[in-house]
Amino acid sequence: MPPLRRESLADQAAERLLERIRAGEWELGAKLPGETTLAPQLGVGRSTVREAIRRLAGIGVLTTRQGSGVFVTRLDAPSGMDSILDRADIEAVIEARIAIEAEGAALAARRRTEADLDAIRAALAVRAAHRGDLARHVETDTAFHRTVIAAAHSPVLLEMFDGIAAHLRRAMIDMLRTRAGGFGDDADQESHADLLAAVERRDAEAAAGLSRSHLAGLLSRVGAPPAPGA
Repeated sequence: MPPLRRESLADQAAERLLERIRAGEWELGAKLPGETTLAPQLGVGRSTVREAIRRLAGIGVLTTRQGSGVFVTRLDAPSGMDSILDRADIEAVIEARIAIEAEGAALAARRRTEADLDAIRAALAVRAAHRGDLARHVETDTAFHRTVIAAAHSPVLLEMFDGIAAHLRRAMIDMLRTRAGGFGDDADQESHADLLAAVERRDAEAAAGLSRSHLAGLLSRVGAPPAPGA
């Protein structure tokens, strides 16, 4: 790896980290190594790594959770679409997600490979393991749906999904925390397993229907009354 230029070290370090995220070194929701590991890799000091992380957090690529570390919350820098999403309410964004994911699920059922199925199965297992932690549930749920879209082998759909997922993360956490009903229960996990099964058997119509139904239920919950005491 060539040495970093002396000017704007934090910007350069941030760009190097972003390049590694784009290249798939860390998946959505993955935890980054600590500053003591990243600093020598990038050829900078820990304070520069800290500033690079702050810059990537500022554009939604990373998030810092106190006592837990730094996690990937989107896989690329925001595009022009983000300004549109910033002005949209959560209902409109979920409606867009329905359009993207229903078609993506149908294409995944038609185009998926065995490697794609392995990735979806692994994401489903991780999702099941983190149902008790709200922030991790949102991250692992997003990662599961991303593997389905990735199996569609449509770069445009995948980029659109990534933009929407990054925008929705905070809103989803807030909504699940304050609205009626739990999250990640057995019925919810089973509906995701059903989606995997439809993709496995190449049933495009069922995959699209399951994806649409799941997200329509989420859309209805946005307008649900807050849980008692919330």
